Parts: sequence; C-alpha cells; structure tokens
Amino acid sequence: MLQFHRDSNHSILLAGILALVVGVGVARFVFTSLLPTMLEESISIAFAGVLASINYLGYLMGSVFSIFIKDIHAKVRYFRFGLCLCVLSSFVLGITENNTLWIIARLLAGFGAAMALVVGSAVVMLKLKATNKTKAMGIHFSGLGFSIVITDLVMRAVFYFGGDWKDAWLVLAILGAFLSCYSAYILRFDRQPSSEVVKHKFDKTLFSPMVIVLILAYFTEGIGMVVQATFLPDIVNSLDGLAGYGGYVWLAVGVAGIPSCIIWMRLAHRFGSINIMMAAMLLQIVGILIPTFSNNIIMNLISGLFFGATFIGLVALFMNFAGQLSNKNPVFIMGAITSAYGLGQIIAPLYCVALIEQFTTYNYALYLTAIIVAGGILLLTYAKLNFKEANQTML
Repeated sequence: MLQFHRDSNHSILLAGILALVVGVGVARFVFTSLLPTMLEESISIAFAGVLASINYLGYLMGSVFSIFIKDIHAKVRYFRFGLCLCVLSSFVLGITENNTLWIIARLLAGFGAAMALVVGSAVVMLKLKATNKTKAMGIHFSGLGFSIVITDLVMRAVFYFGGDWKDAWLVLAILGAFLSCYSAYILRFDRQPSSEVVKHKFDKTLFSPMVIVLILAYFTEGIGMVVQATFLPDIVNSLDGLAGYGGYVWLAVGVAGIPSCIIWMRLAHRFGSINIMMAAMLLQIVGILIPTFSNNIIMNLISGLFFGATFIGLVALFMNFAGQLSNKNPVFIMGAITSAYGLGQIIAPLYCVALIEQFTTYNYALYLTAIIVAGGILLLTYAKLNFKEANQTML
C-alpha cells in the first residue's frame, strides 16, 4: 500500500501531519479546548497560566536541545522519544489532579512537542523528494490546523457520550499512541544518508544578520500566538452574551488553519516569504484586537478565523524560510528560531495573568500583545530593506 511506503511523499507528509496532531494537538492545543471546563471544575486562572508557561518552557528546552542533534538517526530517535512523552504526559493529566505531577507532565509535554514539531519537521523536509519543498511543507504544516480540529472534535465526542475532561485526556492519549506508531514507522532512514546530511559542525555563518532578525521577529510571533492559543475560548466566554460560544470560536481556529499553510506557502513562493509574513502578522493583529471592541458572535468568529489562518501559517512560513536559509542542516536554524518563539510563549501567559487579575479583563493583555506583534512587522520591514535574502522567493 502506498500509505506504508516509507519513501513516498504522500506517506511522508501524512506521517508528518499525524505527528503534529500528537505533538501539537494532544500535547498542547487540546489544553486550550479543555481549559474552560477545567477552570470551572478544577484549576484557577493563575494556575492555568503557570501550566501554559511551564509547557512552553519545556518547548523552549526541546527547541534549544534540537539545535545540537547532529546525526540524522539521532534526530529520528529523539522524534520518537518526543511522541512517547506527548502520549504519556497526556495520560498523567487524565489520572491525577496533583499539581506537582501536572507541572512535570506539562513540562515533558512541551519538550515532546518540540521534538515532534522542530525535529519531526526537519526529518520530513530531509526525506521529501520534491522540487518545490515550500508547497510540500505547506501541506505538512497543515497538520497544525488538523491538530486543533481533530483533538477538539474528539473532546466533544467524549463529552457527548457522558465523559468528563479526565476521560478526554485518556482518550486523546490512546489516540496519540495509535497515530504515533504510523509516524514512527514512516519517518526514519533505512539507509545511511550521505555524510553531508548526517552530521554538521557548528557554522557561525548560519547566524547571519538576516537570521538574527528572523529570530527576533519569531519571538514577537511567539507572544502573538500564545495569548489566544491559551485563553481564546475563555476570552470569548467572558464577553457579554457569548458565554458558551468560546469552544465554537476555537474550532473555527482549527478549521481556518488547515488550508492556511498551503495558501500562505503558495503566496510566499510567488511574492516572497518576508512580504507574506508581514501581511499575515498584520491580519493577526486585527484578529487579536476584535474581542476588545466587539461582543458580536460573527465578529469573534472572524477573530478566530483570522487567528487560525495566521498563526498556523506563520509557523509554516518562518520554519520553512529558516530551513531553506540553512540549506542542508534545517534543524539547526529551525531550533534556533523556535527557541526564541518558545521564550515568547513562556513570557506571554505570565503577563496575561498579571494583567487579567489587575484589570479583570483580557483587553489590556490583548492590547500589549498587538503592540508586540507590530514590533515584529517592523523587524521584518528592516530586513526587507537591508538584506538581499529577505527579498528572494523560496523554492
């Protein structure tokens, strides 16, 4: 069967998408889906912010660690280890409410997510046999959208059949284990790749001025992504007349995210990655600000659509651009920029919780987030005006 042929692009892309469902959906985004219910029944908003930051700390640790994984077979091993961590940490959240164990589990889930996303995406990029990897990687990163939709629908199914949030974590852990088996089977190298690909010495020229600006801009996007990625359902539920609608807005995020990577990557191929990154970040700012001035359900669904369409697309755009800048060692710069992204993700939930508790509204956290993302646009504008790499289209 074609789906079980390890060297088929179809199999490679499917395995990459399913790995993202496990590593990003099960280990990260379903926490957002379940958060309103957990806030009602178990945890406080302050502890939710701590858990989010701890998860992103683990993600940051994994991102930094991935920079130093030189051997391609080691990449595969750590990718598989990451999938195991994602599954086991989700299982822990379904069997205990011990705060210490939850903190440890979310830390390990973050590390596992980095292995699945950063290392897994590098393995996918190296295995793909395609003349236009920008479009192919757009298909791969559509898994970020699928990760939200699939895990959210599974959660809803558990609730529909009488289960609670603990049951949801257990069912998702079982689903993650099943999907991981396929990804682990496909994403490996049976034969030793060429020595060029297997190992790479540290090359300081990789950190060109363009790469440094890219790292700083992705830091701002990490902040822009995490506020709504953590709190969006609760933000919507807190608006007058919209209690209970937050879950639908979050589902809209995932639906918008599925085709967004393919669309944004095609646009990047035609108009240049930096130009499209700037356009996506500008649209993201609009989505971030909508809940601050409107409690209309249509407007807030549009906010969710904008958020899903942009933050998932921006992950694909930044990761692909970084990977192609580094050419034969994509995991190195992918890991470097994702480390900055992860740092932004750690900081954002903490200032959000502080501002929420101070002003009893999400508005000020959203205002600050929009300003920071605007700073990222200015950084990319600087790159476009000063670096030739910023004006080239990606293959």
